[in-house]
Amino acid sequence: MIPWEIKGEEFGNCNCDYGCPCQFNALPTHGNCEAAVGFKIDQGHYGDVSLSGLSAAMVVWWPGPVHEGNGKMQIIVDDKADDSQRDAIEKIFHGEDTEPMTTMWSVYSAMCPTKLETLTKPISLEIDVEERVGKISVPGVFETTGEPIRNPVTGNKHRARIDMPAGFEYELAEIGSASTEATGEIKLSLKDSYGQFAAIHLNNNGVVRTRR
Repeated sequence: MIPWEIKGEEFGNCNCDYGCPCQFNALPTHGNCEAAVGFKIDQGHYGDVSLSGLSAAMVVWWPGPVHEGNGKMQIIVDDKADDSQRDAIEKIFHGEDTEPMTTMWSVYSAMCPTKLETLTKPISLEIDVEERVGKISVPGVFETTGEPIRNPVTGNKHRARIDMPAGFEYELAEIGSASTEATGEIKLSLKDSYGQFAAIHLNNNGVVRTRR
């Protein structure tokens, strides 16, 4: 197994209501799962290949809950990546060189028998985890924007977090509101649904934990 590690931030939008029942081992709000996610790699490597400073994204869709499988996924790699970096990100996102089911990428890959061709595209990615603000732009594939949830009475920003001591994606996530239009091979149209902003730190064995 080739050692790898990724430390950075993610911003994603799925079709569930705020809170996303899947985070609590419940069934998805609308019966199926679909999402678009962007990843900013601040520090990372795959063996001797540096991944630091790159971005990546993915679009995923399932006809039912994730755990029932039969999904499809597509990975998008930063066009600044060279061939070795592109290959490394694709392998990590397809769950290779990873203990099974210990990262979200491993889980999603296992539950997606249809893996569309990995794309190389310019990725514009802005993430502010603390402020729950984000923007992802992948030309010809998807556009996602995120903002804080607003109190329906006062309009004030509402803050909520999910603390995941034993999850496969993050330790602590800020929850917001997000919208996506995906026009590529996997089409999504999400409006003011679950937005997730988180620092991520993962390796071959899953989440690298620093919280108790």
